[in-house]
Amino acid sequence: MKMFKKILYPTDFSDISKKALEYIKKLKGAGAKEIVLLHVIDEREIEKFSQYAKPYLDVEEIEKDNEENIRQEMKDLENQLRESGFSVKSRIEKGIPFKDILRVEKEEKVSVLVMGSHGKSCIEEMLLGSVSEKVVRKSSMPVLVIRR
Repeated sequence: MKMFKKILYPTDFSDISKKALEYIKKLKGAGAKEIVLLHVIDEREIEKFSQYAKPYLDVEEIEKDNEENIRQEMKDLENQLRESGFSVKSRIEKGIPFKDILRVEKEEKVSVLVMGSHGKSCIEEMLLGSVSEKVVRKSSMPVLVIRR
């Protein structure tokens, strides 16, 4: 039995999540074949941003640009993983990151999650509790958390 056949790799494109990518590549030797690449756009941040920016900025245009940047980042990661011999499925979701990570974990029937210990919003995470900490507590599968 291959333990880590299908990996869920949630990413926010931070340096620490890119460090997790290197660990994923090493899991190829442990039987990993498939990667589910996941980015969750935090709908709470969109709401907060819209609330303050709407009178001054074209929020829809900024969101469109942001989503285009996300698609490009995902494509770059997909290419790196495919070059390493993995089959890759990409998902971009809108919601609350830890909840969507746990939902996708179940939907995709992954065998392990590999993620960074902290995302881009470190101060907010310290105040609210980090995404990775919530995923570790609530996940039904093993979670490999990569530290800085």
